[in-house]
Amino acid sequence: MTLTAETRAPARPAELNSLGFAKPPAQTRVVVAMSGGVDSSVVAAQLKSEGYDVIGVTLQLYDHGAALAKKGACCAGQDIHDARRVAERMGFPHYVLDYENKFRESVIDEFADAYLAGATPVPCIRCNERVKFRDLLETARDLDADCMATGHYIQRKQGPHRAELHMAADANRDQSYFLFSTTQEQLDFLRFPLGHLVSKAETRALAAEYGLSVADKPDSQDICFVPNGDYASVIEKLRPGAADPGDIVDREGRVLGRHRGVIHYTIGQRRGLGIGGGEPLYVLRLEPETRRVVVGPREALSTSIVNVTEVNWLGDQPFEGEIACLVRIRSTRPPRPAILRPLPGRRAEVELLDPEDGVSPGQACVFYDTDSTRVLGGGWISLRRRPAA
Repeated sequence: MTLTAETRAPARPAELNSLGFAKPPAQTRVVVAMSGGVDSSVVAAQLKSEGYDVIGVTLQLYDHGAALAKKGACCAGQDIHDARRVAERMGFPHYVLDYENKFRESVIDEFADAYLAGATPVPCIRCNERVKFRDLLETARDLDADCMATGHYIQRKQGPHRAELHMAADANRDQSYFLFSTTQEQLDFLRFPLGHLVSKAETRALAAEYGLSVADKPDSQDICFVPNGDYASVIEKLRPGAADPGDIVDREGRVLGRHRGVIHYTIGQRRGLGIGGGEPLYVLRLEPETRRVVVGPREALSTSIVNVTEVNWLGDQPFEGEIACLVRIRSTRPPRPAILRPLPGRRAEVELLDPEDGVSPGQACVFYDTDSTRVLGGGWISLRRRPAA
């Protein structure tokens, strides 16, 4: 009997390739964001070795010879050369795009202004949000790519409803704190091939296996455009006169000493205040308008309520009511239990069940699922509402 369309067995679904597409790797175009470091280099080499149609793209974000740049930073000078060498070795095209103006306008200028306003900004998040996952992602679409891959240590998993963002398998390398603002539309297009690795040693071993010159290249440290972690010197270059001196005062406004500029201090700082004697004092808040640094005892730093703005929500449930979750208020701290209360205008109030010290405006507050590694979103910490009871 001849099978008709009505009687023949249903066709088996096409097998998905490693990037989740129902077609051979050779027919799958992927743009790899290459910083010149070992992580993104391994991603590009691995995908090319698997037969994908790989295009490498590196963003030049600033002039490596300028005062803002530092040796060993990403996206400039030697790193562009290293990315190009990887592309030549593996045999795929590589392009360098000049994003200096966009990077300065979208990231560096806001970083300087936030510091002057007494906040502690995280420019790496803004770079991902406004440059790499917005402008570069659009470039990938213009190149007719099926997806864009990066060397970030985070996992994209296909959930029952949509693609989900999860912490990396290696907790020590997890970069979920820096990627909370990834939108659902961006997540659908992005891929993170390194997120499942359990150690950086695996990444370096892969780099050596592919014969990449960056196999032993040191990891970049701190913010890419800040030399040796000296934030204040960068702010002074960007905003001359920003380091005007002022008073160090206690909570009652009594003058305890003088400081050399608000930009030299951060919330929770103890060392370097120059007001020794008596009980230890910590920076409680910064008042740029009056050029005052307010200090007090450590217990005054304890905070249970955190105001969050510009919330990006990636959870399945509606962003409303009270939501039990885990939150991380600094990249170096583990997630802690909290209650999330959504507010109008992409805002939220976060109640920390265990108060934390040094909650700083300008830092991110990232939300996690209580029963899995899933990232539910996050937002930016604004001025603290009230201390812990």
